Amino acid sequence: MVHVLSSRTLLRPTDPERSRAFYGDALGLSVYREFGTGPERGTVYFLGGGFLEVSGRSDTPPSPALQLWLQVADVRATHAELTERGVEVVREPLREPWGLIEMWIADPDGCRIVLVEVPEDHPIRYRPGI
Repeated sequence: MVHVLSSRTLLRPTDPERSRAFYGDALGLSVYREFGTGPERGTVYFLGGGFLEVSGRSDTPPSPALQLWLQVADVRATHAELTERGVEVVREPLREPWGLIEMWIADPDGCRIVLVEVPEDHPIRYRPGI
């Protein structure tokens, strides 16, 4: 069995400075570490139990199949905070048929970010009889 000690998602943005401004300033993610120098230096952000590394550069945006799923405590409060910071909301907060409350935004390269609130009565939090 593979014993994983740590993990992270790697993004190679088309404009690293713009992406760092989005993830660091607009979303307000905390920096775990930085490395290298110059415009293509790396920045690793905390993502709850994981990390997001923005480093290098790509000539093309990421595949539309790539999405980030970020759980927040209160999606409506997050909506208000991000709107105030000028982040464009792709889809307003909405309770999904499966019970989660989701809001969608996108990073500067169009990578969809799903911000999710797990209500207290949702089965992810509570499973009766167990």
